[in-house]
Amino acid sequence: MGENLNIVSLWHGLGWPLIRLLCLVSLGIIIGNLIESLNWTDKLARLARPLIRAGRLSAITGASFSMAFFSGVTSNTMLAEAYDQKQIRKRELVLANLFNSLPRYFLHLPTVFFLTVPLIGSAAIYYVGITFTAACFQTLVVVILGRFLLAGHAAADNITAPKVRKISLREGIRRAWQRFRRRINKIVLFTVPIYTLFFFASRLHLFNFIQKTLAAHLSFLAWLKPQALGIVVLQMGTEFAAGLAAAGALLDTHSLGTRDVVLALVVGNILSTPMRALRHQFPYYIGIFKPKTAIELIVISQSFRVAAVIITGIVYFALSAAGGGR
Repeated sequence: MGENLNIVSLWHGLGWPLIRLLCLVSLGIIIGNLIESLNWTDKLARLARPLIRAGRLSAITGASFSMAFFSGVTSNTMLAEAYDQKQIRKRELVLANLFNSLPRYFLHLPTVFFLTVPLIGSAAIYYVGITFTAACFQTLVVVILGRFLLAGHAAADNITAPKVRKISLREGIRRAWQRFRRRINKIVLFTVPIYTLFFFASRLHLFNFIQKTLAAHLSFLAWLKPQALGIVVLQMGTEFAAGLAAAGALLDTHSLGTRDVVLALVVGNILSTPMRALRHQFPYYIGIFKPKTAIELIVISQSFRVAAVIITGIVYFALSAAGGGR
């Protein structure tokens, strides 16, 4: 059964988070439209020019990459606008979304790092190192894929703004606002009911049930120590912080070594990916992209991320075994 609902719990659990989400998405769209309207995308793209040149990516992808260091919503909004206006094709939209994994990682790195270090100490260096290497590896793969899949496309060096007349800030704001008004209705139409549905599903413990069901079938992780499995289950069934707290306690009592804790956190990170994407990524993607496109981007990006984490985790597993368990 779900928990009792009242006005206060509805406000704190649904009302305020939904308003905050809509405000962030709206702000991201306005900023992205303003950047587009003022023709600043080429200037932003210069920050990532070596990578986008190597991957045959366009200036809008480079601008999105640069913006992703500051706002994932604005970055995705720029891609959605460019795709809707046929400035980029579907293939580049997918690659651009994957390409932004590295700046998205940096956007959340301070929170992850300062949460892990106090709880698991030196093990945080290894865990953060694995996830950081995975993000770098994914970016490298996207550049290589773009080199082949986007052959014949105009590279960023060839996409500049001289053809487009310069406009004033006032005119840019006016255009950005007009574009925003055209999109906001669709955003509300999709985001509000989906976010509300997910809220009530969470209150009914549907996600906990799914995660516990998955956690009950972990026989394929027999190579992990039993105590390490507890970290994995907590990370899947609750939140990342719960797994970290358990890992810290096991490290402090010397029940597990650094290597065991790092591997357990990596496995938990991988296995919790589907539910994390469903609960946190899908509601905001659906407000920016068309539903079908949003689902495709989430599935592809999360699959790539998991594959990269698995590869870097295997490398760590092999190196730590060869190094005596660190």
